[in-house]
Amino acid sequence: MTSKRPKLFYGWLMVFVSAVGLFLGAPLLVFSFSVFFKSLAVDFHASRAAVSFAFSLFNVVGALCLPAIGAFIDRYGAKRVILVSVLFYGLFLCSSLWVSSGLWQLYLLFTVLGIAMSSGAAPVPYGVVISHWFNRRRGLALALCMMGIGVGSIVVPILSQSLIAAIGWRATFATFGGAVLLIPLPVVAALLQNDPKQRGLLPDGDDGNQVSHKPQISKQGLSWHEIWHTPTFWIMIFIFSLTGAAVHGAALHMSAILTDRGFTAERAAIATSLLGAAVLVGRLCSGFLLDYVFAPRVAFLFYSATTVGIVMLCGIHPGNVALVAAFLTGLGMGAEVESMGYMVSRYFGLRVFGTAYGYTFGAFMISGSVGVLLMGAGYDRFHSYTVPLAGLAIAMVIALFLLTRLGPYRYGVETHTSQPKPLEVPSGA
Repeated sequence: MTSKRPKLFYGWLMVFVSAVGLFLGAPLLVFSFSVFFKSLAVDFHASRAAVSFAFSLFNVVGALCLPAIGAFIDRYGAKRVILVSVLFYGLFLCSSLWVSSGLWQLYLLFTVLGIAMSSGAAPVPYGVVISHWFNRRRGLALALCMMGIGVGSIVVPILSQSLIAAIGWRATFATFGGAVLLIPLPVVAALLQNDPKQRGLLPDGDDGNQVSHKPQISKQGLSWHEIWHTPTFWIMIFIFSLTGAAVHGAALHMSAILTDRGFTAERAAIATSLLGAAVLVGRLCSGFLLDYVFAPRVAFLFYSATTVGIVMLCGIHPGNVALVAAFLTGLGMGAEVESMGYMVSRYFGLRVFGTAYGYTFGAFMISGSVGVLLMGAGYDRFHSYTVPLAGLAIAMVIALFLLTRLGPYRYGVETHTSQPKPLEVPSGA
């Protein structure tokens, strides 16, 4: 019988929609924060640690909301969460026009932006959607979805630098807020579907006659109680907490690190965009490899590059070597988000994937805020970034060791049984 499946699987449209939704999330408030950094410090007459605390609030508050957001997604679907959150995210960005020079107002702005972005323009809700649409090609699909962040990380910092110079940081935020309301919001509302079942499809566009003997993939997985008591979960929490602190601390202070060492603001912005380009490369390459190579090995490869980049940043002087260091630092950052989502889905399944991913990504965000804050405080204490950068390098080395302690997948691509197997304790745990 001739298959009536469309030539192009509808799930790839979900990948595109997700990429659009992510374009002005992390690229604006994470990757471009170092571009806004000195403008905020001057405007609010604040120390670098005080300005770094605004980002820490953004990360911590958003992270604390993620477990609840993930649980809500598991029960009601991602689309509702995304639509409401994107609406408020755009409105809050526009509200920056009315922020005065009181530091508490900056903190309030970043707090509400953290809540809105983490639930509507961040990887967790879109990662849940993509993981339900894809099984065999989940790694590549997650990577292409996260390309929205990668492309934005190249474009948004340079665009932000130009807009800040022309109209100031407040109007720059408001401009991006208007773009959020005009582009991602209607695209998500019109096209996003939570699950292939909503269109009578199966993951990856598989033929129902060929896979009728398999269980529904979305039903496979451990309960949250089982996940919580699995050693693998806690090893992953430590891995992504350490790497989150390191990559956020280095990336968000990148512009300040380089300008302190003689770079012009424009050249430092180029280095920041080069870091974003590395995120793009790391994302695409790691996503492709995840479907063929054991995920901890893929993560080990890219995190090793980040470790080398951070070590290079400890002693660089003006020159092209700084650009190499920025690129290497970004490679691990590019591999992190989809590796995290992929590993959570393979070790624990999709039954409560939103909740598990929410906790894991939440730990990643909180540690990222700590890393940024410690970098700012370290600079204020030592009047140099060398010592805090050395601490980030040590954190990366510990994370590399922990990656070697993860055991085999529990829910690999070829899982054919809906009955969970006994919990496995990874070697060395």
